[in-house]
Amino acid sequence: MPRPISLAAALLLVWLPLASAAQEGEGAAEWRQWGGPGRDFLVPDAAGLAEEWPPDGPPVLWSRPLGAGHSAIIAGGGRLFARYRVAYGEGGEGPWSRDETVIALDAATGETLWEHAYASDVQDFGQGAGPHATPLLVGDRLFTIGTNKELHVFDAATGDVVWSRNFVTDFGAPPLLIRSMIKAGYGASPLPYKDTIILQVGGPGQAVMALRQADGSVVWRSGSFLVSEAPPGLIGFNGEQHLVVFAGQAVHGLDPDTGQVLWAHAHDAGNDFNFQVPLWSDDADILFLSSGYIGGSRAIRLIRDGGVTRTEELWWDPQLRFTFLNPIRLGDFVYGTSGQGATAIMTATHVATGETAWRERGFSRASLLHADGKALILEEDGDLTLAVLTPEGMIRLAAMPLFDTRSWTAPTLVGTTLYARDRARIVALDLGE
Repeated sequence: MPRPISLAAALLLVWLPLASAAQEGEGAAEWRQWGGPGRDFLVPDAAGLAEEWPPDGPPVLWSRPLGAGHSAIIAGGGRLFARYRVAYGEGGEGPWSRDETVIALDAATGETLWEHAYASDVQDFGQGAGPHATPLLVGDRLFTIGTNKELHVFDAATGDVVWSRNFVTDFGAPPLLIRSMIKAGYGASPLPYKDTIILQVGGPGQAVMALRQADGSVVWRSGSFLVSEAPPGLIGFNGEQHLVVFAGQAVHGLDPDTGQVLWAHAHDAGNDFNFQVPLWSDDADILFLSSGYIGGSRAIRLIRDGGVTRTEELWWDPQLRFTFLNPIRLGDFVYGTSGQGATAIMTATHVATGETAWRERGFSRASLLHADGKALILEEDGDLTLAVLTPEGMIRLAAMPLFDTRSWTAPTLVGTTLYARDRARIVALDLGE
């Protein structure tokens, strides 16, 4: 059983920062890519979040309808960017429109600034409609990838299309995952790197590609492995940047400048259903990765040996399964809800050993975000919880029912404003003191 601790003691605990892919020039008051400033759902510079909420929850700044979809909300320059598909059934259920829409909103009011719709075929949406991939905001350009691998680049201020590519028609990529029984469409959010964006594409010799941000020209293409729905990430190892791609059957490390494959380690969920960005700690050179079904969780250490990087497996736990909603890593521990069905268990796992520090029931599967010493936990059943997570235990500070329909989208925090969505609407909450 976890030992009880005081809130004051919990807030004094210190954790180590992760190596990240933070965008140059991105401020603490913006959320320009999947996972926030470091692509790890940690907001290290956040401050001023309340430690308790009123009985009916924090104040709602605004709320408005938004169509179906699971891509997260991006924020920059006083604007929000989201994507949706019109659902004609209740709660985001089908039938669904054949069009997908990119929308820009005023962050303060939720009012529409511009929209752009394009044709995108309906796929297997029985578990939720696309679009799935989260947009990317770099400077004044917005990058979006649709259900059927349609890449559009917009002027973020006006909504004008700057350039576009289609992975299927332009590069001959497979339109959907190869081995998956559920073929819901593309979901791997793009990664910014220098003057390129890096993406999982698919096809012989082009599992991963880097495209020039200015015009979409190909900088490099690499790999013949099966792709997945996991966004690529960056880590720092041995004084170098490594591109980490959690693909269909393994996690791969590549040179982000050339695409050269530097190392790989097998991890097969059996259906290409890997969704997470592996969590890295540069103090111990340990990478944590997890998936559902038969994949489970494992930790590997990167080792430099004679000019070559190799991997060492530290442990594997087939029962610890963070299927698709994101865990977070604070120092030596990973926190998240493990489970395949409607119920899940909040767990704290020691990264180096795989040992469980504690478990807590009473959750459905959830997305986690960490800021100002506190965790925001958005469950798939729509409940939002404010808590403190430590290796010694969990302190629940406040909770509220936020959504009526299923929420599989991680929330976005800008300052003390939380933006969240389910399959029907988008809400802005004031979480300030």
